[in-house]
Amino acid sequence: MIADLVSRAGPWSWWVLGVVLLILEIVVPGVFLFWIGLAGIATGLLSLALWGSAIWAWQVQVVTFVVLSFVAVLVGRSLLKRGDTASDEPHLNQRGESLVGRVVTVTEAIENGRGRVKIGDTTWSVSGPDAPAGAKVRIVNASGNELGVVVE
Repeated sequence: MIADLVSRAGPWSWWVLGVVLLILEIVVPGVFLFWIGLAGIATGLLSLALWGSAIWAWQVQVVTFVVLSFVAVLVGRSLLKRGDTASDEPHLNQRGESLVGRVVTVTEAIENGRGRVKIGDTTWSVSGPDAPAGAKVRIVNASGNELGVVVE
């Protein structure tokens, strides 16, 4: 049944499969189906060149598609990894980490290792050595919503 279907479908069936996979890539995020879609289109091109040949049975076409898919995914992954660049703002979504090194004023005295500071319009919990309200402290680390400080 599969042999009959593939032999009647022709090279365009691989092109249709490739285009459908490329369209699915738009709908499904992940940059994965793109490479498999390209493999389908490449299999269609090979099928056009080898159609009617005794060596181009449906099993060979399927194996060719699988191998080209595997190679295309590997090549695609290496191309995407090569494009990774260092961010100019590495702590963009880590607000606490972006505050490390700043000197701030204690708003609620640090007693028994716990207190509060105000940075901009936000009040942060801090932990560190005891310090009175109004003391200057330097932020040395961030863990979740709590900042570690030392007296300046």
